[in-house]
Amino acid sequence: MPRDTTEVQVRAGTVEDLTALTDIYNHYVRETAITFDTVPFTVGERAAWLRAHPEDGPHRLLVARGAGGAGPVLGYATSSAFRPKAAYSTSVEVSAYLAPEAAGRGIGTLLYERLFAALAEEDVHRAYAGIALPNEPSVRLHARFGFRHVGTYGEVGRKFGRYWDVAWYEKDLRPARA
Repeated sequence: MPRDTTEVQVRAGTVEDLTALTDIYNHYVRETAITFDTVPFTVGERAAWLRAHPEDGPHRLLVARGAGGAGPVLGYATSSAFRPKAAYSTSVEVSAYLAPEAAGRGIGTLLYERLFAALAEEDVHRAYAGIALPNEPSVRLHARFGFRHVGTYGEVGRKFGRYWDVAWYEKDLRPARA
């Protein structure tokens, strides 16, 4: 189904976006098992996260805003360090979070298109995504971008009084630079 994202602007995240980004993430903390954080964040607590995603380099934060950039924050996508050890530096973990009212409009696809285009210019070899199950929309989004399932951790996280599985997906980023 085609989506109309012509009025959506995607750009690097800035400190001006931090309150909206925190609100979006906290929705998923409070209402879902999509993230395994269990306590909502304050804007101040999320400031270090924002600073860890500069405008360039392999660790990006892209924000989608409506109304040609003047409207509300509709969602964001990130590429972050996969693991802290140096040998993992050419691997990133990616994720996308949408404002609840923005789901199903093609914004996640638009954010990932821009994120992977930016990563094509970086020294990044692989992208990974962990998806708490069930989450069929996220599984479909990652499949659309060529991620393949590489394994599932069974009952790896406990939230809302139950255990959740996390499926791991991998994408080879080398073809994007070929």
